[in-house]
Parts: sequence; C-alpha cells; structure tokens
Amino acid sequence: MSPARSPATAPEPTTLAEPRPFGRGPAVSAFSLGTMRATGSPQQMAAVLAAALEAGIWHIETAPAYGPAERFLGQALRALEQQQPEQHRRLVLTSKLLPGPSLEEGQQQLRQLLERLGLQRLHNLAVHGLNRPEHLHWASAGPGAELLRWAVGEGLVGQVGFSSHGSNDLIEAALASGRFQFCSLHLHLFDQTRLPLARAALAQGIGVLAISPADKGGRLYDPPPPLLADCAPFQPLELAYRFLLDQGISTLSLGAAQPSDLALAAAMAGPGAGGDPWLSAPQQEALERLRHAGEQRLGAERCGQCRACLPCPNAVPIPELLRLRNLAVGHGLQAFAEERYNLIGRAGHWWEAVDASACQRCGDCLPRCPLQLPIPDLLADTHQRLAAPPRRRLWG
Repeated sequence: MSPARSPATAPEPTTLAEPRPFGRGPAVSAFSLGTMRATGSPQQMAAVLAAALEAGIWHIETAPAYGPAERFLGQALRALEQQQPEQHRRLVLTSKLLPGPSLEEGQQQLRQLLERLGLQRLHNLAVHGLNRPEHLHWASAGPGAELLRWAVGEGLVGQVGFSSHGSNDLIEAALASGRFQFCSLHLHLFDQTRLPLARAALAQGIGVLAISPADKGGRLYDPPPPLLADCAPFQPLELAYRFLLDQGISTLSLGAAQPSDLALAAAMAGPGAGGDPWLSAPQQEALERLRHAGEQRLGAERCGQCRACLPCPNAVPIPELLRLRNLAVGHGLQAFAEERYNLIGRAGHWWEAVDASACQRCGDCLPRCPLQLPIPDLLADTHQRLAAPPRRRLWG
C-alpha cells in the first residue's frame, strides 16, 4: 500500500507547519483550501477562509468554474486586507482558466478573474482540466501558449500550471513540455497510478497539488466500518494525508464547506502542531494491515492495476473499472465506487466515457493479464455491483 519514500522526492520541511516549495512561486502550506464547496453565501466563504487561516492554511485554490466562489472569495479577501493586512499578505492564491478561448477571450477572462478576486496579480494560474491532447496543444502551441506568456510577461501572473483528469501519457507529455511550473493531479492512497508522474515532476522542481484526497480519494471523511477497522487506531483520512505528504507531494487540497471540515488539517499542521510529516512506524504498520485486509477480501480476483490489459478494442477503461471493484469489495467503499461508476459517460472529458457494459467478451485482454484474471467476468460483476438500477418512468 505504501511504497518506500525516495530520498530524491523527500520534502524539505521538517514539520507540516513549515512552508513547502511549489514550483518557482511562493511556498505553500501543507494543505490548500479549495473553495468549490463554500459557495452557499459570502458569509460561508468568509467563515471557511478564517478557519483555514486559523488552521495554518495560506494557499487558497479557486476557479471561475466554481460558480460564485471567486466573487465570494474576493469579498472575503477585501475584508481580510482591511482587518488583518499581515494575514492577507501571506496568502498564496491559485485560480484557473478553462482551455479553448482565443487570446483576446482569455485576456478578458483573466482580467475579470483578477477583478472578482480584487487582485492586481495572481500568484498561480492553471489551465483548468488539461484532459485531452487538444487541450495540451492549446496551452503549449496554440492561443493558450500566447495567453500564458502574455499573462506572465505583463506581471499579471507569477507562474503557470495545469490541472488534469486525463491519461498518464497526456500528463507526462504536459510535464515534459517545459511550459508549466506546477500541476494538480489525482493522487490518492487508493489510487497510486500517478505517483511516478508526481515524483518526476517534483524532481524537476515542478510543484504538485493532490486533488481532494478526502473526497475523490474515496469519501474518506465518511469511512465505512470495514475501513475504520482496518486502519484502527488511526483515522483513514489521516493515513491518506500522511501517505501523500510522505511521498513529498507539495500540498493537498481540502474542499471545505464549513470550518469543522478543517479540524483534522489544523490538528496535523496548524500553529503549534509541530507535526512530523513522515509516517510513523505504527502508521506504516496500519497501512500494511490495510493493504493485507484488502488483498484477503479480494483474493485471486484483485486487479493489480498494471494496465497490461490495455488498449481494449471496445475502449473499456478496464483498470479504472476494476479499481472501483477493488475498493468496493476490498475496502467496503461501496458508496464511493457506486458514485464514481454512475458518473461514467455523464461528465464529459472530466471522467471515463465507457462503463463495463461495453465489454463484448472478445478476450483480447486475457492473455495480457499477468495475474490471469477472468477480466470479462470481473467487468460483468463490476457492472452488476455498481450500476444504478434503471429509473422507472413516471409517465409516457
């Protein structure tokens, strides 16, 4: 479950409360406040921002795509600048722009973004959802490349990066392009396939933010009984956080909807916490027990996530689907696996497009699986376990 930490990727800080390098920009906190869930009112945003500062979090992440988040955050930032100018000066802010606009459209979007936040200069600007090859082309050789150069050259942006829900090959190409100083990736205790990419980025001096380990990492803020038992005496979410920080990840995003959502981060990395960033020996033992328990429940049906089964002639994303099955069967994460599975085909380029029902039992994958798994049977079982029942029509 937890590979040994490479000395080359070890974070420089000695406690979680210390600043952490993030590309070429200002150092960031171990945890980052994601603003996508604090959009109910300006008061909600202000309360969450205040709690983040109290918890020792000074890196704030937002986006125009988060509804009114930037507008509400801008109001909270203006009030903070008047009431606590020292705290305001310490903040590091990251926002994003979706790929695709022309240079002129992108310039207008950036100016509007800065106006909403009440800023003259943004520390970090990311391409939001660099998920397809055409998005990378836009950012590296198309209008996006011009936009990013202009933004930095005009002093409106300190450094540029990207977030991605795309393939490993695409992320690798983006990191190798030399265009970006930081990235936001799906890096999770229960999904470690992108950790080699993160280590490679860190070795190049590229900052790495882990996207929502609490939510996208398995809804670990609401763990099922089997997972709680496997991780005892530790909380699954703390183990997940410590696992990622132990790997040298620059910062972990937390999408807080209320101040209490930041309690664990405050306990781990807040002022006076003095938290050791590494996994302790008992925590490492807990992770090993967790891994062993999952393997025991799955038995000979555990997918090892080697990806040798790809490509599938019918474009079935076999490893991702069997990963969801691993989580449901091996760790009791049924609700999370169902939620993710039933988003397939409904989230555009942000998530998979084809579910397990597309398997035609052609057998093309079978000779390539080193574990000799009955992949078509496991895909059928995955669909039966996770697919939502058809909704009964109320009329017609």
